[in-house]
Amino acid sequence: MSAPPLAPVTEADRTLHADVTAVLAAWPAPNPGQAAVREAFLGFLAARPDATRRQCAPGHITASAVVLSADRRQVLLTLHPRIGRWVQLGGHCERTDRTLAGAALREATEESGIDGLLIDPVPVHLDVHPLTCSLGLPTRHFDVRFRIIAPAGARPVISHESDDLRFWPVDDLPPGFDRADRELIAAALGSS
Repeated sequence: MSAPPLAPVTEADRTLHADVTAVLAAWPAPNPGQAAVREAFLGFLAARPDATRRQCAPGHITASAVVLSADRRQVLLTLHPRIGRWVQLGGHCERTDRTLAGAALREATEESGIDGLLIDPVPVHLDVHPLTCSLGLPTRHFDVRFRIIAPAGARPVISHESDDLRFWPVDDLPPGFDRADRELIAAALGSS
């Protein structure tokens, strides 16, 4: 069985790939489990120069944002139309993204409609999960998650990417939020 073909790689892809690799190599994983996930990400990046492209069928790097209110008492979540449940903001890297943190900030701004978001460029959590995304084929998202703080009084605006969008109290998250989701929120709060 041969390896899946590589998606065409451009100079912009190489720049983003190098940034993702450097960010993850320097990341101080908070526990052994997250350190093991980081090593899996780095192995995937070493094997796939197209890992930041959504066309990379075996999986691809994605950038997520845990958007917290200015007082860090609420988290902004989207009711994802394809997944059908509440999740953090974020998504695929684009060719215009020069850095992974920039991709997360772009996604958060686009999906929230909030200007003035502030990102911590150090990831707070990593996760790999299987799903069927825009390729229409089963794949994996190698998701790097960042903490973003919204300005005081920020009001989100629902876009075409959400069925609903709202701030939830960090201690009263929506139904269907599982242990992994709660771990992500705790990681974002713990890195304040």
